[in-house]
Amino acid sequence: MEPGPSALLTDLYQLNMVQAYLESGQTGTAVFEFFVRKLPAQRAFLMAAGLEQVLDLLETLRFSPDELDWLERSGRFGAGLIDYLAKFRFSGEVHAMPEGTVFFANEPILRVTAPLPEAQLVETRLINVLHFQSLIASKAARMVQLAPGKLLVDFGLRRAHGSEAGPMVARASYIAGFAGSATVLAEKLFGIPAFGTMAHSFIQSFDSEAAAFEAFARARPKDLVLLIDTYDTEAAARKVVALARNLRTQGIKIRGVRIDSGDLVALSKSVRRILDDGGLAGTTIFVSGGIEEESLAAFAREGAPVDGIGIGTSLATSSDVPALDCAYKLQEYAGLPRRKRSAGKATWPGRKQVWRRYDADGRMASDVLSIEEDVHEGEPLIRLMMQDGRRIGPCPSLQEVRGRARRELERLPRGFEVLKPRQSYPVRVAESLEKLAATVDATTK
Repeated sequence: MEPGPSALLTDLYQLNMVQAYLESGQTGTAVFEFFVRKLPAQRAFLMAAGLEQVLDLLETLRFSPDELDWLERSGRFGAGLIDYLAKFRFSGEVHAMPEGTVFFANEPILRVTAPLPEAQLVETRLINVLHFQSLIASKAARMVQLAPGKLLVDFGLRRAHGSEAGPMVARASYIAGFAGSATVLAEKLFGIPAFGTMAHSFIQSFDSEAAAFEAFARARPKDLVLLIDTYDTEAAARKVVALARNLRTQGIKIRGVRIDSGDLVALSKSVRRILDDGGLAGTTIFVSGGIEEESLAAFAREGAPVDGIGIGTSLATSSDVPALDCAYKLQEYAGLPRRKRSAGKATWPGRKQVWRRYDADGRMASDVLSIEEDVHEGEPLIRLMMQDGRRIGPCPSLQEVRGRARRELERLPRGFEVLKPRQSYPVRVAESLEKLAATVDATTK
C-alpha cells in the first residue's frame, strides 16, 4: 500500500475529546466495538472487509511536524494535546472477524482495546475504512451469488466517490468473488487482475468500424475483446466474424466481444447465433452498462448467453444501499461495562463474542451474541489480530481472504442466494448479555 492519508483526516470532535480526556485524567483502558445496528431491507447479510487497511492505519498513524504546526497555529488546542499527538503511537489491542466473514446486525466485526484517548482518536478513520469496504463487499457478494459461473469485473472507478474509493472498490469486490477490475492501480497495489477493452471513442475515431477493429487487433492481439455496440450491434458482430478469418491466418484470435447498451438479453442471444454460425463458438460475450442485481437475475432467468459482466456505478456507489447504519461505540471503560441507552440506538455492553452454529450440511444455522467469557456451541468468530499496537502475525493474502469469502457464501442458509430471501437469519442474544445490560442500566446514573 502507498502511504496513508494525513492524520488530520478525522473529525474535529475527536481532537476536542482527546484534549478533554487528557486534561481530566480520563486515560484508562477503553473498549470500543464497531458494528452495524440493523440490516438494510435490501440485504439479508453483510460481509466484513477493510481489516488489513485498519491494521495498517493503527500501526502507522503519526502526526507530521507540518500537521502539528498547523494544529498549534489554529489556536484551538493547548500545548498538552500538541505534545501528546507528537508522540502518538497506537499501543492497544484489536480483535476482529477475519475479512470475508459474513455477519449480521449488532454483531461486532472489530473491537479496539486501548487507552481511552487512543481508542477515541482512531474512530473516524476506522469507521471510514470498515464501513466502505464492508458496504461494497456486501453488494458484490449479492452479485456473485446471482451470477454463478460468470466472470464479474469491477468497472466502477470513474463513478467512485473519490480517488481512494476506486482501488478499495476493486479490493472489496475481489474479496467477494469478482474476477478483477478495470482499475490499473488495483493490480499494482493488490495484485488484482486488470481487465479492459476499448471505448466507443476508439471506434468513432476511424472512418469505418471494421478498420477500427482491425487496428485494435493488430495493436493489442493478446486477449482481444472488441466493443460492438457503437452503431449496429448485430452488423458489428458480422464484421467480427469476417475479421476473424483474416486474423486467424496471422495467429490472432478474437477472444470476445463486448456489448455496452441496448437489450442485453436479446442482443446477447442474437450475437451468439451470429458468432456460432460464423465459426466463433469459442468467442465469449461480455456485457456492461447500467447493470444491477435485477439485471443479473434477468440474465439467469432468461438464459442470456453472457460469459462476463462489467459492473460499474451500481457497485462502486452501492446505489441501492449507499450507507450502512454502523457505529463504533464505547462498551467498557476502566474495567466497567458501559451502555448507550438512546432511543433506537441502544448498545449491548461489555466485550462480546459471536458464536456461529452450523447444520448437518455445514450451512450457517444461527448465531449467539454473548459476553466474551461465555462458551456456546459452534465457532467463535472474533479473534485477536493486534497486541501492543502490532499485528500478532502476517495478514492473510488477498487470495486467502477471497477463499474465505467464497466458503462463507457457500455456507449461507439455502435460499439466501436470491434477491429477497423468505427468511431472516437468527441471531440470539445470550441471557448473560441481557443480564449484564440490566445490571448496567440499574447502576448507571
